Amino acid sequence: MKTIPTSLYIHFPWCAKKCPYCDFNSYAAPKNFPEKEYINALIYDLQSDLNKFPAKELHSIFLGGGTPSLFSASAINKLLCEINKLINFMQDLEITMEINPGTCDQQKLIDLRAAGINRLSIGVQSFAPDKLKILGRIHNKDDAINLINQAHHAKFKNINLDLIHGLPTQTCQDVLDDLQTALKLQPTHLSCYQLTIEKNTCFGRNPPVLPDEENILLMQQQINEILANAGFNKYEISNYCRSDYECQHNLNYWQFGDYLAIGAGAHGKFTDGKNIIRYIKNLDPNDYMSSSRAEKPSSRGLTAGSSCRYHSERIEKSQLPLEFMLNALRLINGVPKELFTQRTGLKLETIQNQLNQAIDQGFIEDNPQQIKPTPRGLQFLNQCLEIFV
Repeated sequence: MKTIPTSLYIHFPWCAKKCPYCDFNSYAAPKNFPEKEYINALIYDLQSDLNKFPAKELHSIFLGGGTPSLFSASAINKLLCEINKLINFMQDLEITMEINPGTCDQQKLIDLRAAGINRLSIGVQSFAPDKLKILGRIHNKDDAINLINQAHHAKFKNINLDLIHGLPTQTCQDVLDDLQTALKLQPTHLSCYQLTIEKNTCFGRNPPVLPDEENILLMQQQINEILANAGFNKYEISNYCRSDYECQHNLNYWQFGDYLAIGAGAHGKFTDGKNIIRYIKNLDPNDYMSSSRAEKPSSRGLTAGSSCRYHSERIEKSQLPLEFMLNALRLINGVPKELFTQRTGLKLETIQNQLNQAIDQGFIEDNPQQIKPTPRGLQFLNQCLEIFV
């Protein structure tokens, strides 16, 4: 297989408050916030990973959570400096950090940019006060608007806003209002997610009443039309951007690239020769930090105790077609056909019958160069993916 790009995901597991819809590995932050200890654990974790999964350089870095912006800019600066000592950064490396309103001010944004953060992903979710209350967010509309304006003043040129639609009591007019407010703030990227109810959440235990499917579809059509008219390109099921502002980190996921992952509950994927390995780190932040304390750094990184911090498994060859398609078919323009072999090590003939079936059912275009979903394929993605099981 050709050299596969390697990204780095860094998970920060604490939030000011746990939101009722969130099923990510996140927890309400303790009073005695272990910032220094956690940063050290992340550095040790990457040393250990690089012993197992050597990588020449990083294609992108994404600081996600949880709420990474609970950490100080000096802690983020230390972390990025230590990472760069361990592995080379590709030229013009995209470094994204998720931030939430209420956890950042103007000076902190300036300091984060100086530390190397060059892309922000701001968790707005909605500008409507009643919707923010339903979602359990700690900020209000003005907090979000002020933070976005401060990001512009701090000279951030690449800003994503997260918005959620399909909320309880939400109407198409509410969605329109959110989009109009967002566009006035001049982001370069918008992630517009539909609310889904996950079982291991407060909403999962006490499900709210959501808009019906017809209204959800109308909301999605409205989002597509408004953002297209505003000059945003829809390049993935839920993601829109101005020209040349696609999220490079997420593109690497969707194109079945490799990604190292550090932090409590972080998920990684790495190609080791002919094997593709998925792994997950210890979910509990205290256990995660404790296992790092048990390890002793050396000139070659960490070895002792490293096995207690993660679980890994090899993806079976029979599973690779579905694993690849789960990602690639989220992209509006799909992927070049040769990428299937480059990223899985399997010949395209392995899935030719399934491709033909998906083409016959109108899910995938009959295209000699691309594996590209049709509009029907995007709308009925789950049915399309069942063909590759």
